Amino acid sequence: ITNHFKKSLTELGIEESDEAICALGATIDYLTEVQKSGLDNIREIDFYSENQFMKIDFSSRRNLELTETMRNRERRGTLLWVLDKTKTAMGKRLVRNWIEQPLVNLAKITKRHNAVNELFSDSVLLDNETAAVSDVSDMERLMARIVYETANAKELRSLLSTIRLLPDIKSGISECKSALLSETCKNIDLLNDVAELIDSAIQEEPPFTVREGDMIKDGFNPELDELRDIVHNGKGYIAAIQQTEQEKTGIKKLKIGYNRVFGYYIEVPNAFKELVPEEYIRKQTLANCERYITSELKDLESKVLGAQERIVKLEYEIFVQVRSRVADELYRIQKTAHAVATVDALCSFARVALQNDYTCPIMTDGNEIIIKDGRHPVVEKMMNDTPFVPNDTMLDCKENRCAIITGPNMAGKSTYMRQVALIVLMAQCGSFVPASSAQIGLVDSIFTRVGASDDLASGQSTFMVEMSEVANILKNATKNSLLIFDEIGRGTSTFDGMSIARAVLEYTADPKKLGAKTLFATHYHELTELENEIDGTKNYNISVKKRGDDITFLRRIVRGGADGSYGIEVAKLAGVPNTVVNRAKDILKELEEKGAVTVIRTVEKNDDDMQISFASNEGSEIVDELKTIDINTLTPIEALQKLYELKNRADRL
Repeated sequence: ITNHFKKSLTELGIEESDEAICALGATIDYLTEVQKSGLDNIREIDFYSENQFMKIDFSSRRNLELTETMRNRERRGTLLWVLDKTKTAMGKRLVRNWIEQPLVNLAKITKRHNAVNELFSDSVLLDNETAAVSDVSDMERLMARIVYETANAKELRSLLSTIRLLPDIKSGISECKSALLSETCKNIDLLNDVAELIDSAIQEEPPFTVREGDMIKDGFNPELDELRDIVHNGKGYIAAIQQTEQEKTGIKKLKIGYNRVFGYYIEVPNAFKELVPEEYIRKQTLANCERYITSELKDLESKVLGAQERIVKLEYEIFVQVRSRVADELYRIQKTAHAVATVDALCSFARVALQNDYTCPIMTDGNEIIIKDGRHPVVEKMMNDTPFVPNDTMLDCKENRCAIITGPNMAGKSTYMRQVALIVLMAQCGSFVPASSAQIGLVDSIFTRVGASDDLASGQSTFMVEMSEVANILKNATKNSLLIFDEIGRGTSTFDGMSIARAVLEYTADPKKLGAKTLFATHYHELTELENEIDGTKNYNISVKKRGDDITFLRRIVRGGADGSYGIEVAKLAGVPNTVVNRAKDILKELEEKGAVTVIRTVEKNDDDMQISFASNEGSEIVDELKTIDINTLTPIEALQKLYELKNRADRL
């Protein structure tokens, strides 16, 4: 490490961190082994801390479909698809990075919002900056190729073309008031010296390869210019030397010739042998003349005969030198590239906000999430001409910690919960949000438990996958987290599932144990009773309009529990044959009459002999034990164990 950076561990700031020393040393060793070259440009190190960004685990990223859809792993239909309207490859990578790493620093979030707002409020500025960055090449990738000595002359010209666009980009934001745009403007280096170097050295239309010559401009290198002149004007050089020698020696019949044995030579008739200078070297005597060579002639010969080969070699050497000089400016160019990417990303956020009627959220360091007329950013774009029904949200760490959401399948519970999570995430990315107004308290993490599937490769069933995700959430969430639970416990028996769902809900709602802001969708309507038992819990449902056997989803979130699951009606909507639907109605009626779907809690006496009642004489001991249990002191696992014990005893009655 010290050999590479030419600094001590103290100067690098890692002298007290064995982990950092080991990680950095291993990285440098690996890069040295793999890359072989280009490491001299790694001059600085930076520390990454997970506390800088919102924590979003893999399951939550997948469930929220941030960068790829769950079904087809496509970009279309994701949050990235909605927010990324960038014009450059650098901007696309930066927007993706912002989405994957939302901020948790209020000042940094506010800086982004202010920058987006300035562009949002000035359509002329937004259009000009968008146009200015549209033709920018991928400076970051170009510099990577230049540093690792794989870039060709065309790529240097591409870098030059981009550098020439920088003045327009910089001047466009030079008068901006927001702090982030002002900083970005300062970070754009016009790189005039780099542009001058490339423009003076590299042909405007160089070949793709670097080993065939014709890359370097005339006038950049004197030696190269001389060689090219020799190639193009070789006969003229010979004639000029011949005339010079004739005048110098006074031999009017002196001639310069060429053969494959001697190369170029000076031929002097025998009648003029006495006039031959001493520096001439005799090589051949013929009947009527003699042939000589000179050092000047041999120099010319080597230049003329090897000129083309030498030109190709010299052009490559010059190109490598130019490329190396550009590589030396890596830090300046990278800093400028990031600034351009930032402009592009901010313009993308502003344009999306304009096109989709987003609003700037009010960010606070409190715990409230208050959203007025919130919309799902992806679903509303996929619906085309169909209007999206907006909904309000009110969550905090006091009276509105937990929202229990009931309603039929297909009514929009999952969409609503994902919508809240995405609005919070967008706000902390620095984007405007799809709502008429929003006040967002900083969230340190988002956890979701939505849907489930078998993980056959690791031998985990649907229910096991679900429980593993729940365990991860309960273990890692904090009171400042946002939790999304969608139908916990549906992968097992009704009683077991409802018990687990209730235990999880009690744990998350209890401020002494977790107390995180929670959206909890369920089909266990019995859980709506918790509003009267646990502080901070509120019931909501998706309103439905029923006419006979038909139902219409109104997509509105309203206070109170749902009055039914409407499962059979949804089955009919899905196209299940009428014979099956009608039979399901008959079975449901029978079950209701037998009491097989009654509420699982202490039940009042009922004359129906088939009603399950814990108040019977045989079950009095179980009832007494239930009365003595303090549910507020039980952990979820203890509650589950007690439930199994009581159920086994009830089965033996």
